[in-house]
Amino acid sequence: MTLRVRVPEELSARVPVEQRGPGLERDAVRMLVSRGAEVAHHTFAELPRLLRAGDLLVVNTSATLAAAVDGRTGHTRVVVHFSTRGDDGRWAMELREPDGRGTTRARAGGPAGREVCLPGGVRLVLEEPLSGRSERLWWARVSGAGVSGAGVPGLLREYGRPVRYAYTERDQPLSVYQTVFALPSADGTGSAEMPSAARPFTARMVAELVSRGVQFAPVTLHTGVASAEAHEPPYPERFAVPEASARLINAARAGGGRVVAVGTTAVRAVESASGTDGAVRARAGWTDLVVTPERGVRVVDGLLTGLHEPEASHLLMLEAVAGRVAIERGYEAALQGRYLWHEFGDVHLVLP
Repeated sequence: MTLRVRVPEELSARVPVEQRGPGLERDAVRMLVSRGAEVAHHTFAELPRLLRAGDLLVVNTSATLAAAVDGRTGHTRVVVHFSTRGDDGRWAMELREPDGRGTTRARAGGPAGREVCLPGGVRLVLEEPLSGRSERLWWARVSGAGVSGAGVPGLLREYGRPVRYAYTERDQPLSVYQTVFALPSADGTGSAEMPSAARPFTARMVAELVSRGVQFAPVTLHTGVASAEAHEPPYPERFAVPEASARLINAARAGGGRVVAVGTTAVRAVESASGTDGAVRARAGWTDLVVTPERGVRVVDGLLTGLHEPEASHLLMLEAVAGRVAIERGYEAALQGRYLWHEFGDVHLVLP
């Protein structure tokens, strides 16, 4: 699917909605609703009346890490974006170059053996690219006094800050990047970037949905660092679908309820745990699934997603869930309606 969309700079959400005016909460964002080729304009606060008893929302409980840390390689200042912890203790990471505005720009990774000095006496040594198709992300070995106890999660808690992109106005505290569903993991790992589709939910909204008979099925998928410039396909990511959530999803489908994934990370997790029979089974590990129209979706009926500039893998997943016409019409309506984009922006609800 090819969809050429240019998002005007003024439509990038530069700060969270609750910082745009007095009395605003996270659920004050706007929400475009697609049903086939039909679109309607709502606020997120109206979500409870757009769902019905028996529907189920699949939510990602991964907590956002303060994954950006300043460092030096030789005499050159760099920013390290920690992405994913491997099973062998290494970390996938991206080297970025400070741009003088508090954000970063792309720079070459590597070569193998490059050493990066981080605060607290921590040292990174780049070993090999994560993938043969790109040298953006590298596996790196982390050592030094600062990681002997708490490890990289301790380093991030002490010296890290959230990954931030150039369209945002200023640094924000980590709490701004946590969703209401975020739970700290036992080993301190999490997502390098916020699972942002869930950001508009508030505790009050969750309580209202539950009171109306809408269920929630928690899953976990730890997102890595996105390729803001290159738009690469997603890399393998660690995920878990617990037994209780698998049962809830299967029961909702058997009872005629709609399964609506909150974010593309929730789609990737639950579809990775589904069989060809459409049943979801408890599963944990790594997923390299890329959801495409050819593969289709076996479980998900609808999707709540943020508005992001269209790159190939994101568009393919949206088309798999909603169909090409719905996505083309939705993007067109979002631009015409001057919706705000990116992680602090408005949202798009796709229903069958």
